[in-house]
Formats: sequence, C-alpha cells, structure tokens
Amino acid sequence: MIRNETEYQEAARRLAEEAQRYHDHRVRLKESGLSDVEIQRVIDPLESFHLQMKEEIEAYERLKRGEFEELDNLRGLGHLLISSRIAQGLSQRELARRLDVHETQVSRDERNEYFGITLERAVRILDALGVRLRSQAAIEPLQPLAEVS
Repeated sequence: MIRNETEYQEAARRLAEEAQRYHDHRVRLKESGLSDVEIQRVIDPLESFHLQMKEEIEAYERLKRGEFEELDNLRGLGHLLISSRIAQGLSQRELARRLDVHETQVSRDERNEYFGITLERAVRILDALGVRLRSQAAIEPLQPLAEVS
C-alpha cells in the first residue's frame, strides 16, 4: 500500500520505467527467436509486477479523491485510518503531532495497518483526522452446527 506522496511519486516513476523495460525486453525476446508462448512465459512475472504496481497507484489515487471501501465487522479499520489520512493530504508527521505521539509511532502503526489497536485508540485517531465513522448493524441468521456422529 502506498502511504504518502513520496511513495506515490516513486511508484509512478518506477511504473513508467518498468513499462519501457517491459516493452524493450519483449522486443529482445522476439528478436532472439523465441515463440510467442515462450515469450509469454518469460514476460508473465514482469507483467504481474507491472499490474500490481499500477493497481497500488490507482488505489492511492482513489484515496486522494476520498473514495473508501466499506468495512465489514471492523475488518479493514486500519486500512480506513490510513486511507483517511491520505485522503486529507496529511503527513504521518502531522497526524503524530495531532495525536501528541512521535512520528515513528504513526509510521510503525501504519506499517502494521494498526493491527491490534484498542477501540479507544482508533477513536482518538478518527477524532484527530476529523472522521466520523457510521455503522449499521444487521443480524444474519446463524448457520446450524453440523451434527457430530
């Protein structure tokens, strides 16, 4: 996950470089006499890396536009906290200042996607970001337990 503008710029630069490298590599493989199937076998890992990087860049761009994914039973709360900071254009340093903690704490928390934080701490972060989280509860029918024979 891209977490700041510097990482975004670096990823965009790398993506452009990789696209050119990908094209050049494909041409060299073709010139070497490999079949289309053999070329594709060699290119697949590069293409996969390229698509993954492109997806991360697009995800960051959606966050900057304020487009968020829905939470399901608080799964993804850490991602939402990071996304909220990005959407507002705040640096980790600024969030740390608002929370009155050291910047390394925010960096470490985000690297771990806030795994294991308390609900109280999540509320402090949401407040520091000026985010209001609304939820809706729906009770789903329980699945019957399988009988043991």
